[in-house]
Amino acid sequence: MRSNSEIATTQPRVSDPLVSIVVPFYNETETISFFYETITQVLAEMGIRRYELVCVNDGSKDDTLLKLVALSKTDDQVRVVDLSRNFGKGAALTAGVDESVGDVVVPIDCDLQDPPQLIGVMLDRWRQGFDVVLAKRSDRSSDSYLKRVTAGAFYRVHNKLSDTNIPDNVGDFRLMDRRVVDALKLLPERRRFMKGLFAWVGFKSTVVEYAREQRVAGTTKFSGFKLVNFAIEGITSFSTAPLRLTTYMGLVISAAAFLYAMYIILRTMFHGVDWPGYSSMLTVILFLGGIQLISVGIVGEYVGRIYMESKQRPIYIIQGRYQKDDT
Repeated sequence: MRSNSEIATTQPRVSDPLVSIVVPFYNETETISFFYETITQVLAEMGIRRYELVCVNDGSKDDTLLKLVALSKTDDQVRVVDLSRNFGKGAALTAGVDESVGDVVVPIDCDLQDPPQLIGVMLDRWRQGFDVVLAKRSDRSSDSYLKRVTAGAFYRVHNKLSDTNIPDNVGDFRLMDRRVVDALKLLPERRRFMKGLFAWVGFKSTVVEYAREQRVAGTTKFSGFKLVNFAIEGITSFSTAPLRLTTYMGLVISAAAFLYAMYIILRTMFHGVDWPGYSSMLTVILFLGGIQLISVGIVGEYVGRIYMESKQRPIYIIQGRYQKDDT
């Protein structure tokens, strides 16, 4: 009998696979019509007839759900999954992947910065025997300078600290074989850093490159403080190196404090005067206080993750599903 962590071996590639395209939406009312028209036209031009659009509404506050439901009533290849609130992009992606039934699954954003024209190339690579086809951004000129710099720094730091390497400039846009999706479903984490989870499951992969375009409409939901939190989430999800770093930092500071104390004692013994040093003492106290707060914050990140995981809450809650054949 096969264990829960065992995935079926590679099956022969079918010539005409069912393609599940998973699209998370959050307040994207401006992009829906253009996205739908573009992706259906592109799929038709590539001769892809067997597909499903799994549209996940992640608690949008605008007319996103109404527009998605309207599309599902006119096109039986559109399925809408409506979450009970905004759970975040990772949860929305997880819901879409869980709901998909295709032989291959392709997550993509609705802003069309990731070109759907690449799906045909991905399918060709899949037919060659690759289980995962990664879409890598060869040109990020559409992103701001700050985002390009911080993204590059994040990949370098994460891959240095973690045993699970995330490919540079690769987002959620990719093609995954069904057995890769089945492996993802075995992962129990509630707090989902999807880029890391995609990389962790492994499987035979290859890369196709593309130049990233500007958003067709709307504004990005990731900027500033959210990007910082995203980076912290990624590092603490796949590495305990920050905890070891605080240990090393504590050892270094303790050794420095001991040497400084010996210096003061020897100076007093040989010179016979006490060295007040109120300014230096205040500086040292503030420095040590800052280090302690940083250390407590790092430990708190990991304790908080344990606390949230221990609750065993569902990753998402679905309050509705919509399809053309629903009554």
